[in-house]
Amino acid sequence: MTTANTLAAPASRQRTNTTAIFIIGFLFFIFGFITWLNGSLIQFLKLVCQLENDVQAFFVTTAFYMAYFFLAMPSSVILKRTGFKKGMALGLFVMAIGSVIFIPAAKERSFGLFLTGLFIQGTGLALLQTASNPYISIIGPIESAAKRISIMGICNKVAGIISPLILSAVLLSNATELEQKIDATTVPADKEQLLNALAGRVVSPYIILAVLLATLSFCLLKSPLPEPAADKAETTTLPNLTDNKKSIWDFPHLVLGALCIFLYVGVEVMAGDAIGIYGKTMGMPLDVTKKFTSYTLAAMLVGYVVGIFTIPKIISQQMALKVSAILGILFSVAVFVTQGYTAITFIALLGLANALMWPAIWPLAIDKLGKFTKTGSALLVMGIAGGAVLPLLYATLKKETGLNLPNNLAFFICVLPCYLYILYYSIKGYKAERK
Repeated sequence: MTTANTLAAPASRQRTNTTAIFIIGFLFFIFGFITWLNGSLIQFLKLVCQLENDVQAFFVTTAFYMAYFFLAMPSSVILKRTGFKKGMALGLFVMAIGSVIFIPAAKERSFGLFLTGLFIQGTGLALLQTASNPYISIIGPIESAAKRISIMGICNKVAGIISPLILSAVLLSNATELEQKIDATTVPADKEQLLNALAGRVVSPYIILAVLLATLSFCLLKSPLPEPAADKAETTTLPNLTDNKKSIWDFPHLVLGALCIFLYVGVEVMAGDAIGIYGKTMGMPLDVTKKFTSYTLAAMLVGYVVGIFTIPKIISQQMALKVSAILGILFSVAVFVTQGYTAITFIALLGLANALMWPAIWPLAIDKLGKFTKTGSALLVMGIAGGAVLPLLYATLKKETGLNLPNNLAFFICVLPCYLYILYYSIKGYKAERK
């Protein structure tokens, strides 16, 4: 009898973990789908709202990713009250509200309302990310957390490949011809009519998105997703780390990890969302540049597949981070010294370098936090604000926008220091402890 129960318990636990991984994987698909719409939205809103320059256009990423900075810590408080499942359901519902804001924004062609909708979507995603990333890390052994997060990354990036293709097909159909027609129209009333018709293209997709998110919120609430005991979660990489610790600031490896996440997300957004603007700056047509984000995400997908088959059996998650940082440095130099479609290819290949960074940084940074896991996760989620800062810095530095630096130099200045710091964290930073 005892033997039977002993054998049944691991099997039951395995089924529970499989169910949880499936549900969380679907959530990663959803917020990957929404996150990577930004690459298409940047170019769409620049045209629809007749923005003067790329600095204004990159406020799309600023509004979206700054929500993580402001809402991550409040999200940890919410999660302590609601638990993981209810918190994630709430996050989906908030994202639905943000999607609804796009409808009046399109009717008014108001860039401010579009940014408001993006910020609210980011708010919901902050809650989802604060819950889902530690959840998938602690649902199994910490040594294989990067492998599980890589599986989540595949869900995320498959959605990311699909979403800009779908949205650009709807919003930017015949984009180059339409852009030329708008620019050539001299009668204000006719130009307004063209822009209003273009803005109206966004309404139907976001109505569908809002309904889908609200439905998923209800379904998640009724799902069998188990609630892990995160506060009791123990890992093995850094033993006895929670002894005599009073706050998250007593964990140097966590604080350094938050900065690492900040820089990593910055370069990920540069490679994924800024690649289209980079191409436009070199004179490439909008019909071509609108697809560039999907190329970067396809490269990331390859990286995640590699992670699933190699971590932790062949390489550790720390070594995966080190190799990724070195690749990032090499590809950044290649972007700097090349031009045209060759440079675009190397920017897309940065997706390959970036793929295993999130899966590796996250478990290294939250390792052995114990009762501080949720708050520590919130600090890491705040680091996602890097996606708000680096693209804006790039737009400010580059030619015809700010300091008039050559396009490749502005890009190089933004990304190379980030990869150098990530390399430092992979070698030494993740081991840092208060003396």
